[in-house]
Amino acid sequence: MTIIQEERRTYTYADLPELMSLMTGDEKHGPAATSTLDVLWVLYDRVLRVTPERMADPARDRFLLSKGHGPMAYYAVLAAKGFLPVKWLPGFGGYDSPLGHHPDRVLVPGAEIGSGSLGHGLPIAVGTALGLRAQGLGEPRVWALIGDAELDEGSNHEAIAFAGPAGLDRLQTVVVDNSSAIHARPGGIAARFEVAGWSAVTVDGRDHEALHAAFTAPHPGRPHVVVARVEPKYA
Repeated sequence: MTIIQEERRTYTYADLPELMSLMTGDEKHGPAATSTLDVLWVLYDRVLRVTPERMADPARDRFLLSKGHGPMAYYAVLAAKGFLPVKWLPGFGGYDSPLGHHPDRVLVPGAEIGSGSLGHGLPIAVGTALGLRAQGLGEPRVWALIGDAELDEGSNHEAIAFAGPAGLDRLQTVVVDNSSAIHARPGGIAARFEVAGWSAVTVDGRDHEALHAAFTAPHPGRPHVVVARVEPKYA
């Protein structure tokens, strides 16, 4: 989809609260949105090799938002980076708006997948990494953003168990941990990935420098997970 750039001003992290304030009607999922804000910004501002102009480039990085409920932060970051017009934001959730309560890859420029049931994004990311490998595309990285509660879903554990032994070193996952999972993980979330052969690091999910260092840490021959801890959903 071609987007007419109605404004070419440069947005910064400081502008994101204003952009998010344009979207109302889903306050229930406000914590889900704000929990991902810093992770999304650091990825799109400093890490992901993808731009609105490169969305058709086979060599682009792929970002898959599995934690798709409460997508206001995602839409704000996409708007700030020019993937979609800022004027779309006030229509969020409207019957005639492309910006639904879950992103739709057909309607939202920059969205690689549509979201819905928890636990689907990481398995899709594993399949995407495998597909890129089969095509001989060694440059693109595949990123999946999931929530800690998604680890209650067995599909994610199948994906974790497969990706490590398969050596999918172009696969990177971010788990935003706001303490909303029902089932505890012995040793913590990172340990669950490490036992399956992943590289893993746990950081403060609000610290941009720590996030950037974790996102860019080398992990030869292994997939990589960053556990980004934020304030508890139910504090």
